Amino acid sequence: MELRNIQRVYLIGIGGIGMSGLARYFCHLGCIVCGYDKTPTDLTDELRNEGIQVIFEDNAEGIPKSFRDVDDNTLIIYTPAIPKDSVILNFFQRKGFVLWKRSQVLGLISKGKFTIAVAGTHGKTTTSCMIAHILKDSGKDCSAFLGGIASNYQTNVLFGNNDIVVVEADEYDRSFLTLFPNIAIVTSMDADHLDIYGDHAQLTESFQLFASQIKMGGALIHRRGLPLNNGFTYSITEAADAMAENIRIENGDFYFDFKRGSIIIPNIKLGIAGLHNIENAVAAIEATLRLHIDWDAIKSALGSFKGVKRRFEYIVKNKQHIYIDDYAHHPEELRAAITSIKRLYPNKKLTTIFQPHLYTRTRDFVDGFAEVLDMSDELILLDIYPARELPIEGVSSNMILDRMKLQNKQILGKQEAINKIRSEQPELLLTVGAGDIDQLVYPLKSALEDV
Repeated sequence: MELRNIQRVYLIGIGGIGMSGLARYFCHLGCIVCGYDKTPTDLTDELRNEGIQVIFEDNAEGIPKSFRDVDDNTLIIYTPAIPKDSVILNFFQRKGFVLWKRSQVLGLISKGKFTIAVAGTHGKTTTSCMIAHILKDSGKDCSAFLGGIASNYQTNVLFGNNDIVVVEADEYDRSFLTLFPNIAIVTSMDADHLDIYGDHAQLTESFQLFASQIKMGGALIHRRGLPLNNGFTYSITEAADAMAENIRIENGDFYFDFKRGSIIIPNIKLGIAGLHNIENAVAAIEATLRLHIDWDAIKSALGSFKGVKRRFEYIVKNKQHIYIDDYAHHPEELRAAITSIKRLYPNKKLTTIFQPHLYTRTRDFVDGFAEVLDMSDELILLDIYPARELPIEGVSSNMILDRMKLQNKQILGKQEAINKIRSEQPELLLTVGAGDIDQLVYPLKSALEDV
């Protein structure tokens, strides 16, 4: 596959965060870009506004004529999240097209470039966005394929004028094994995606294989305590090669000192909140120091970093209400979000609205979800968002509720949750989940503000 010859690109599952980034990339190159997704979203609206044709019916009649015959100038990309019985997927297969996974195309794009790949079961999106922002803000520059919408740039793909590319390396379906980075960062390796891997040992083995694919002379940077060999470690809680020290909150902002051997960067103000984000920042600093970025430029960039949409994002912040939205959908991600909120606002009652994501994840981590959600003062639980899965008998949100010790808890529908928030006007609200809970953000914002 020679990417320079590609003139037309069709993406099956174009609305996904990774797929939409590729759509924007090929559109930027001047290709004709089209795609299908199940439901319209703000992201697919943006793609259409950028001149990309998107259809929402799984029907081959909607495929443009120029995409119906195999040729060397047409590229068909799909995401493994697309069901195997998809009409459009099967149309291209029957026609004899070679179908490429998103991760394979990302591997082709990054081939021959200086690649910084950030992997991890959580933390990878924010860390990769931080690195890209430091490179952009400092003038070093880069291209980037990100797993979220970077708030500084309002997009998930950045275009640079050099051969440096920052890539979020996705462990789902072992996708990151298509990458051969110069610098690899691993933020976490908690058990997840067990529907794919079977058990934690298989997931760990996949991360170890990813780490082994670093190019000659490259570097592995990973959080202290992960089962990876010969890497450079970082931490905010224990001794490591790179560390954050003197962590503190001043006027609602997080500050810390970075220390690595004789290098000390003091009084770094982080533009976003959260202890977990300080740890992400330590990894980002270490990666960009290896590209010889000036210390002051790194410090300045972290201070102006606005974060990622749906990653500890402030929706409302005034004297009456604090409302934060987060993508957390794994127990450890929830723990990080709730712990940070509790540290920021120790005297406020925390109301959490959580939408579990996937039946398998709920089944596999039900005890972890119950333990972490018990840290809330009040919990509203939504039904499980199934995504690509069919229901599993006996698996529901009630599994979590039944294991919790918290008394103030209930399962509600989406409109019921909005009505409750409008009625009770909580002073501290957190919404968390990776499904369609994001559709509640603006109604909840209105419920808090329109009183």
